Amino acid sequence: MRMTQPKSPGFFDDAEVIHTYSREQAIEDGVLVDVTPIAQEAGFKVPVALTDSVWARIEPSERDAQLGQSVEGRLWDILMVLRSFAGDTDLVTFEVIIAEGGEQHTLNLKAHIGPGDEAEPVVTIMFEHED
Repeated sequence: MRMTQPKSPGFFDDAEVIHTYSREQAIEDGVLVDVTPIAQEAGFKVPVALTDSVWARIEPSERDAQLGQSVEGRLWDILMVLRSFAGDTDLVTFEVIIAEGGEQHTLNLKAHIGPGDEAEPVVTIMFEHED
């Protein structure tokens, strides 16, 4: 016979939920940018989104676009580097080098795999300093 102790009440058991913000709402609001279609082409089997700040950074300037830089190419680079680092962890930090203004710049990124709105696995790519 196995004896269990009664569960003590948790601090938040009777707490009222004041506000929730879903991943779907974040994508609708532009806080996250859904890149799942391209991520699927790159071999990802779960939904993938970037924070709006990462998206803004990978959008090339007009000059960089004239030099052959594109958001699709930069996104592809991010996804390929992430794939090479992905393993049995829910948080991966990695670096991607992009060309800007004729110079190379390093983006320090992290990717978190966690539950989406329906507890499904999703990936969110953000800057290393973002939460």
